[in-house]
Amino acid sequence: MNRKKSIQILLLAVLLLILAACSNGAGQPASGEQSPSASQTKDQAAAEPGTRTITHLKGEAVIPSKIEKVVVLAAEYIDHLLTIGEKPSGVNTEVRYGGEYLPYLADKLQGVQTVGSADNPNLEAITLLDPDVILIESRTAENKYEQLNKIAPTIVLGNEWLDYGDDTSFWTKDLLTIAEMYDKTDLAKEKIAELEQKTVQASEKIKALDNKKLAYLRVREKALQVYAQKGHPTNALLYQDLGFEPAALTPEEQRADLSLEKTPELGADIIVLETDPNARDFLGNMQKSALWKNIPAVQEGRVHETDSFWLFKGWGVIGRGEIIDEINAWMEP
Repeated sequence: MNRKKSIQILLLAVLLLILAACSNGAGQPASGEQSPSASQTKDQAAAEPGTRTITHLKGEAVIPSKIEKVVVLAAEYIDHLLTIGEKPSGVNTEVRYGGEYLPYLADKLQGVQTVGSADNPNLEAITLLDPDVILIESRTAENKYEQLNKIAPTIVLGNEWLDYGDDTSFWTKDLLTIAEMYDKTDLAKEKIAELEQKTVQASEKIKALDNKKLAYLRVREKALQVYAQKGHPTNALLYQDLGFEPAALTPEEQRADLSLEKTPELGADIIVLETDPNARDFLGNMQKSALWKNIPAVQEGRVHETDSFWLFKGWGVIGRGEIIDEINAWMEP
């Protein structure tokens, strides 16, 4: 019995050793494998399924991979969304244009809720829409980013055009960021390429013009201004991409007030005239002036009044395409 009992004790000890060895090896990598580092584990935990991370002016935003509802508080980003076939759920209004949709985008926005202006968004209306993402520009972010970001991940785009010098394609950066949100970067690049081709075709016609000095004027409520060669994507489109030559009084980088007494010195073969909605009286008085009437471009019928939205249109594929269509119409024989 003593011998039998000794054998049993020995077997039990061996079994315990085997179990202990198995326990110590559990969860360890097989030969040749490495244990995951702490950073790898953290990355795996951060990579939530069904989301993507977008880098913007305020850092990074984690948004759904499939966006159902987006609120947009800038006209150019509305243009960008529509360019890639996406329709916003809420958009800002432009107070100086009657507090509704911008007319050149209105036919594509029917049924979309308006949520106040970019400077003064209606936070309650935005909250009720329960958006997945909110898109704003840097100007809006100065005062409203924290409030909006509490409602939904808020992506801040845009910056001052003058920061980018001669890079006339800078406006495409925000379009590509928005396209990335929808996994439609290739489509955005196709639309940009189509617009570039359209721009080149128009520029060839402009090169053939004998007289192509252009002045881009804006009639304000109480002032007349001349726009510069740079400083805004619409200016860059006209003078750099399309190849119009600046008229004598065209500033290089920033728009300037222009007195009526100076208009005969414009030196423009072509005048583009953009009039604010509240500036009709100023325009009427200007057009009655002998100083204005004696400008050669006025006398020869080479003043082209725009729809007053060129400054918005210059930021997007849809708007820039409409500007080029308008210019092509001018050049028809």
